[in-house]
Amino acid sequence: MSLQAELSTRAPDEDSVKRRQILDGAMRVFLDKGFDAASMGEIARAAGVSKGTLYVYFDDKLTLFDAMVQERCKVHVERVFEFDHADHAVEAVLTRFGIDFATVMCRPEGLSGVRTVIAIADRMPELGRRFYATGPLVGIIRLGAYLDAQVAAGVLTIEDTEVAAAQFIDSVLATLFKPVLFNYGSPTSENIVHVVGIAVRMFMAAYRAG
Repeated sequence: MSLQAELSTRAPDEDSVKRRQILDGAMRVFLDKGFDAASMGEIARAAGVSKGTLYVYFDDKLTLFDAMVQERCKVHVERVFEFDHADHAVEAVLTRFGIDFATVMCRPEGLSGVRTVIAIADRMPELGRRFYATGPLVGIIRLGAYLDAQVAAGVLTIEDTEVAAAQFIDSVLATLFKPVLFNYGSPTSENIVHVVGIAVRMFMAAYRAG
């Protein structure tokens, strides 16, 4: 039986597990080697599959890396950017979100993928666009929608909620993210709470209604 025929006979759950296995192996190799140095053979070995099976699921290394990046973006968005539009305790909501977001973004082990996307975005601009569209942009849109709900409820007064959302997201990373990105140092949980607290107070001072 050919690999393609074998794949067609698998149950959806089995297919999903195999794809997950490949993506996990690819993540380990890409984070260790970077995009250019990683090979499909190494990824197949790390995933515990044959190269033939690997190519059934992904046409090439770029397709595999793209799938890995998009999945990581989706996981981060789903984990952190969840807002209850009926919750009008904006300071508490933004504080919780800010701490969670800064904590996720400042994990050194999570930045290798970001560095790799930045490194190859010039020669593979479509990959960079998809990374932004499935990660940072979705986060801005979700936070902006929460802010829209608070404006409608009379809690906030904001002229442009998309800009306000992007401003807040950037402000909770101030002095935290770039040192990690450039391997200068990692923030403590106390640092994160301190910076997020300042960001929330600035935001509320600018946009609190009344």
